[in-house]
Amino acid sequence: MRTPSSTAVGIREYVAMLLIIIGVKLADSTPALYFDSLLSASWMGPLIGGIIAAIPIYFLIKVMKLYKDQHIHDVIVHLFGKILGISISFLFWLYGSVVIAVDTRSYVDIISTLYFVKTPTIAIFILMMVACAYTAMKGIQHLGSLSWLVLAYIKIVLAFALFLSIKEANFYAIFPFWGPGIKEIMIESVFKTSLYGDIAYMGLIFPFLASNKVFTKGTWIALAILTVEITISFLLFIFMFDYMSVSILSFPFHELTRYIGIGTFLSNIDTLFFPFWVVASLIRFSVYLYLNALLFGYIFKVKKYIYAIPIFASVYLIIGMIPETPSFTIYKLRDPLYQIFSPVFIALPILMWIIAKIRGDVRSETNKGSVKI
Repeated sequence: MRTPSSTAVGIREYVAMLLIIIGVKLADSTPALYFDSLLSASWMGPLIGGIIAAIPIYFLIKVMKLYKDQHIHDVIVHLFGKILGISISFLFWLYGSVVIAVDTRSYVDIISTLYFVKTPTIAIFILMMVACAYTAMKGIQHLGSLSWLVLAYIKIVLAFALFLSIKEANFYAIFPFWGPGIKEIMIESVFKTSLYGDIAYMGLIFPFLASNKVFTKGTWIALAILTVEITISFLLFIFMFDYMSVSILSFPFHELTRYIGIGTFLSNIDTLFFPFWVVASLIRFSVYLYLNALLFGYIFKVKKYIYAIPIFASVYLIIGMIPETPSFTIYKLRDPLYQIFSPVFIALPILMWIIAKIRGDVRSETNKGSVKI
């Protein structure tokens, strides 16, 4: 059943969440995954990936519109059967858990190595997870409102940082234009399409949205903005550092903020950008924690799933503290996660639509409206 419109998530809040949870990836080690293989053509990766992602997103939207007021877990169970459907959802939950554990440790590593060198890593990690768990327990409506409230500030600061980097840019660094070659560009772009994979997880909150149009229009708006934003950011990273240098940087955005300045009187302004990045990061992992707890509740029929969030946060903290050399280990873990999820993100919505077509649900929706599950 859809949430009453007075408490539902509107299109502004929905788009804001997507722009933050996906957009903040350009400020972690994600760019390094592209630069390591695509070199000077790295900026094409998110651009081509965004175009490719439009295909599964198109079919995902079509499928979700067939089963109005139903979340994606119910749709998967309906289409694939109870056993297989629950198994697929459980694998999604397991994947999401690994991503949270790995990525939170990556962000803690950024904070501890670049900003708070003397602070114990475990202290930073605990503080982050407590803040994220507390925020996540407020619910998706609160997360949407918070995202919309801070979105403008975060994006203005990002645009300001990228603008300041232009004066230091070497535009010839884009050559060789095709980097390692067109074939390699296409392969890497396909296997990193899951950069936008968070959109699939947002199908879990479909009943919480004010209307079906929020999911449809909001998703397309967010995808278009994110594709342009991340592509431009990658371009400026190349212009700033050259592809040879940027390929060995773990966190290009944070290195960029250390190089730029405002005139000669204000040179080191990286601390100006740090608070906004922290806020965006906390929102991202708060949304992740909420979605993972929500999916857990759907799978195991737990109505008060919100109380599982602190438990999950504690487990992810313990898992995240396991790697002894996090900078190397976490980086090596993130690439396989992209490689695994990208084909699933591309193929699953298409397969869901084909099964719905075979079952006759597409025809039923055309003739009578929403298909009942």
